[in-house]
Amino acid sequence: MNEGQIKKFQRAAIVGVIAPVLFVGAFTIEGWLRPGYSFIKMYVSALSLGPQGLVQVINFLVFGILFFFFARVVATEYKNRKVSQAGPILISIFAICLFLSGPFVMDPMATPRAQASVHGTIHGILGGIAFLIMPISCFVFLRRFRQDSSWKLFAPWTLLMAVLLSATLALFIFATKFTIGQNIFGDWLGLLQRMVLVPYMLWLSTFALAFYKRIK
Repeated sequence: MNEGQIKKFQRAAIVGVIAPVLFVGAFTIEGWLRPGYSFIKMYVSALSLGPQGLVQVINFLVFGILFFFFARVVATEYKNRKVSQAGPILISIFAICLFLSGPFVMDPMATPRAQASVHGTIHGILGGIAFLIMPISCFVFLRRFRQDSSWKLFAPWTLLMAVLLSATLALFIFATKFTIGQNIFGDWLGLLQRMVLVPYMLWLSTFALAFYKRIK
């Protein structure tokens, strides 16, 4: 790898470290500052609603652009090593889903499914894809890490996150299957969503940091 490629990879890795932290930090701070918003009860995407919704829309867009850049550099590195592209493809799709979740704003949380708007439905589909990718991508990368001696130390952390995300995602999906007014988890949906999203963002950031340390 020449000096120009090294610098490009380093910039991408730094972006990969920062993007998840920036995304979580932005929606956390915005949630604290938003009157009437409850991070325990309400989804992250609910911050896209209302007069201040543009802040979270931009947050989705910025994360999508930044992390897609990192994901494509990871794909380039994997291509150079002639190994599976499944992992980079999955995190690329994840970045695209979050990017598109910005302009396709969700409906208010109390909206019945029969009354869902087109943009709200699209947002839900994108979110469903993104959340399914979280544990799957960890398991896919785990196989690669176990095969590569330079990544073996990162494998236990990835395994831990893969199992944790599988459990929290299963709980979150179960919680969303109840109808409005009958959902015993209704007051906890925001927290349950964050129990999946925040750990995955942490894994993405640490993965980018580990990637940076292996650039030569």
